[in-house]
Amino acid sequence: MSTQRRFLTTSLAVLTALTALAGCSRVDRGDETAAGAQDQGAAAEVRLGYFPNVTHAAALIGVDKGFFAKELGSTKLTTQTFNAGPDAVNALLGSSLDVTFIGSGPAINAYAKSNGEAVRLVSGATSGGAQLVVKPEITSPADLNGKVLTTPQLGNTQDVALKKWLADEKLDVQVTNVENSQSLDLFKRGDIQGAWAPEPWSSRLVLDAGAKVLLDEESLWEGGKFPTTVILVRAKFLKEHPQTVEALLRGHLAATDFALNDKVEAKQVVNNALKQLTGKALGDPVLDRAFDNIELTLDPQAKSFPRLAQDAVTAGVTKEAANVAGLADFTLLNKVLSAAGKPTVDTAGLDKK
Repeated sequence: MSTQRRFLTTSLAVLTALTALAGCSRVDRGDETAAGAQDQGAAAEVRLGYFPNVTHAAALIGVDKGFFAKELGSTKLTTQTFNAGPDAVNALLGSSLDVTFIGSGPAINAYAKSNGEAVRLVSGATSGGAQLVVKPEITSPADLNGKVLTTPQLGNTQDVALKKWLADEKLDVQVTNVENSQSLDLFKRGDIQGAWAPEPWSSRLVLDAGAKVLLDEESLWEGGKFPTTVILVRAKFLKEHPQTVEALLRGHLAATDFALNDKVEAKQVVNNALKQLTGKALGDPVLDRAFDNIELTLDPQAKSFPRLAQDAVTAGVTKEAANVAGLADFTLLNKVLSAAGKPTVDTAGLDKK
């Protein structure tokens, strides 16, 4: 059995296990869906998730600079960080989290696992910022045959992107799922030959470990735009506390505008937050490169989601493409954008079942 076949088989086996677990989850029993939920005004508390990555810069800034807290008023903000999307999905579906910044792949997976009931996509956050970086001696895709590459977690956004690309290129590669920090150590030791990594880890691999870019994911998308990070909310929470979700989106817009208007200070804020969360700040060259590779935007590129759902099938992460119809609800986002005098976001039909 080829290595590529091995990772496809492993992905499907894990999917089957996850599906079995989901079958007896609270989500499938219906008590965590939006059915019957009514507006209860502002929430007493909102639990927000995000990752210690540059691709989650708006979340890091929104928390650190108090943009979320200011807009939330008396609503208590509680935060939790994750390494990759599947863990955040489990927290959402288990109702221990209300809103999270997350990759597009896990957002689709959460929607599919709950039969389109438990979560809604309410905003974008970041476009771009993911690269396949490899050992310098690797000069073409064919050189990857027989090599070992890593992604942050099985079924996360980078995992799907890498495996889809490998399938398209018909390459025989072993894919291992480890945390980004571990990928850096493994690469330095020579135990792996590359990684499909989000920022700042792709930049750290290049500048701190001597990797080179074999492929920037933006080259695979029209106009170089693809949703690296979006905002997902529990549907029940959205129904019961739209005022709170709207406040978070105002804070998100303020954080994004802050980053766009003062890139120098935004980098400092993000770096300080990363140091607090991971114990280590980024070097200036890494930070600069990482910021140059991302675009902070509230537009989640809704038109890309049907393709992303199909990519998961090609990657062997799911057996069939998730039906993403109804995933998006941009009502509050467009209300916030309109109030700020900014262009609204196109749902591309993703709001209709």
